[in-house]
Amino acid sequence: MMKKSLSLLLVMMIAGVLALTGCGGDDEASGASGDGKLKIVAAHNQTSPENPYQIGMEAFKESAESSDANIEVEVHAGTLGTSESELVEKLKLGAADVVLVSPGFMTKTGIDEIDLFALPYVFENYDHWENVVDGEVGEEMASIINEKSNNDFKLLGYWSAGVRHYYGKKPLESMDDLEGVKYRTQTSGAIADYWEQTGAVPTSVAWGELYQGLQQGVVDASENSYPYFVQENHHKTDNGKFVTETAHDYTTRFLLINGKKFENYSEEQKEAIMKAAEASVQKEREAVNKQEEEYKQQAIDDGAEVNDINRQPFIDLAKPLIEKRAEEIGAQDLLDKINELK
Repeated sequence: MMKKSLSLLLVMMIAGVLALTGCGGDDEASGASGDGKLKIVAAHNQTSPENPYQIGMEAFKESAESSDANIEVEVHAGTLGTSESELVEKLKLGAADVVLVSPGFMTKTGIDEIDLFALPYVFENYDHWENVVDGEVGEEMASIINEKSNNDFKLLGYWSAGVRHYYGKKPLESMDDLEGVKYRTQTSGAIADYWEQTGAVPTSVAWGELYQGLQQGVVDASENSYPYFVQENHHKTDNGKFVTETAHDYTTRFLLINGKKFENYSEEQKEAIMKAAEASVQKEREAVNKQEEEYKQQAIDDGAEVNDINRQPFIDLAKPLIEKRAEEIGAQDLLDKINELK
């Protein structure tokens, strides 16, 4: 009788240990911490606390943590890596849960359709961009990202990084002024092809090294939106003080979460995360729009010279390139829908 009781007790103890182990595994898979909270690591690659990325991530954190879903969000501003490849690798491996990346990097993961959102002059203005990403095209692109990444990436929302302009050692009065200019931009693919056709020489310089590159003449010019290049003081260099408003790219950024981990969250947690994503989209876009004007004025106050240019020749040059790229990646239907929204 005693032996049977001991055997029964031993079986019950083993079952209890296995049950606890199983529970611990579920917590680990879902990102739950020891106190039962779901801990989410959210990261972007910009280091300035004033950057719209940081404002968006803080909005995500505030919304998620104020929900009833028992979520804690840890925001990293460049501290998990300043390159997007690092962030995406961490997202895949589970070292980060939410990250922000650009179309240029996403195409390197084999999702070619994303190129459409980065081609010069594919968007007519900010309203056009917003109608595209917040409508049917944006939904289709989200599905493509999820399917082609095998659920490694689930899109939470579309952020903006403003509208990109030329800035360099001389103003542009016409496209001819780009002839022979060493221009910091992508050095391969459709975007590089476009700038080569303008006469510029696409040149690769890491973002963190660009201030020095402009100062030392490694490049004659670059391109970005006001909040980004003014916060980095590029406009204070001799090769960055002339800004020509080419408005060639109404930029898109993708707020991503690991889709496989997201599936393991409770319904309450999923709902809280999606609401937090919506809050972050609104705050980040508001910050970009506000800062576009603020940092343009700051650049002027600091001595930068800003001029307009007739964009039509640039737009006309881009049209066949956009059509060609859409055909190459089998995205003509998506392009047609984008054009219909103009």
